Amino acid sequence: MSGSGMPRLMLLDTASLYFRAFYGVPDSIRRSDGTPVNAVRGLMDMIARLTTDYEATHLVACWDNDWRPQWRVDLIPGYKSHRVAETVSNGPDVEVVPDPLEAQIPMIRRVLDLAGIAVVGVDEHEADDVIGTYASQASFPTDVVTGDRDLFQLVDDDRGVRVIYTARGMKNLEVLTDVVVVGKYRVLPQQYADFATLRGDASDGLPGVAGIGEKTAASLLGAHGSLEGLLEAADAPDGGLSAGIRAKLSAAADYLKVAPAVVNVVRDLEVPTLEEAGAKLRPVTGDARAELEQLATDWNLGGSVKRLLEALDHIPEVLSADEAR
Repeated sequence: MSGSGMPRLMLLDTASLYFRAFYGVPDSIRRSDGTPVNAVRGLMDMIARLTTDYEATHLVACWDNDWRPQWRVDLIPGYKSHRVAETVSNGPDVEVVPDPLEAQIPMIRRVLDLAGIAVVGVDEHEADDVIGTYASQASFPTDVVTGDRDLFQLVDDDRGVRVIYTARGMKNLEVLTDVVVVGKYRVLPQQYADFATLRGDASDGLPGVAGIGEKTAASLLGAHGSLEGLLEAADAPDGGLSAGIRAKLSAAADYLKVAPAVVNVVRDLEVPTLEEAGAKLRPVTGDARAELEQLATDWNLGGSVKRLLEALDHIPEVLSADEAR
C-alpha cells in the first residue's frame, strides 16, 4: 500500500458482503465441530483486499440493527416482505438467512472485534442508513462497499464519495462515480432515489409506477429534475406530460406519497464520531492478535487471518484527519 498521507474512509454494507462471501466460498470449509466458516473466511479476505487496494485508513462495518424497519413497513407494507422468515410483534422481523450462515454471524462479530474494526448499527434502522449518515458527514474521501444499487444515491464527486459495487464479484469490482451512474442510468446520483422510486425494485418489494420502466423514468427526471418536479408538472395543465403518463402517475399517487421516505437513505442519524467508534485502522497487537492467530487454527480460518493481519499491519499513516464529525 502506498500511503498518500491523506485519510480515506471505507463504509461496509456488512450483511451484503457476508452474504456474498457465504455464497462465493464453498461451505465445505468447516470448523472441527462441523460449523461452516466460509462466510467468516470470505469476509476477512474481502476486508484485507478492499482496505489494501483502496488505501482505506478508516473503516466502519455498518450493521443492520433492523433490516426491515417498522416505519418503512408502515409506509409500504410489502417492503422486503418476501424475505421475512418470522414476524415479531415487539422487535425486528426475522430475516430469511440460511442456517449455516446464521451460525457464522457471532464468529464474524468476534473476528471484527479482535481485529479492531468498528461495527456501528442504529436501532430501527438499516445499515444503509448508517452508511448514508457517515457518507454525508464525512470530512474526507469515502468509499461505500455494497452490492445494493440503492446506495448509488450517495455517489458525490464533489465530496469524494464513491460506491465500490460488488454485484459482479470481487474479481469484477466496479467503482461508481457521477459519470458512471449517469452512463448506466442516464440520471445523476442525486436523482437516483427518485429514479428507483419510479422504476420500482422487486428485490425490496417496491412496486414502482406501473408502465414506467428505467428508460421512461430517466427521461422524465431528465425533463423535470426530480420526482417533486415531475408531480408538479403532472398537476399543471401546461406541464408538458402526455395523458398516458399523467394517468400512470395518478394511479400510483398513494405509492408516490410514501415511497421517497422508504427509498431515500437516512443521512442524519445519531452515530458515534469516527474517533468514538474506533474507525481508524491500526495493526492488531497483543492478546487480540494472539487470539486471532489461535482462531486461525481453532476455527480453520486458514490464511484469511494472516492476510487480514498483514493488511492492517500496513495501513498508511495519515498526515491529518478530522475525526470529530
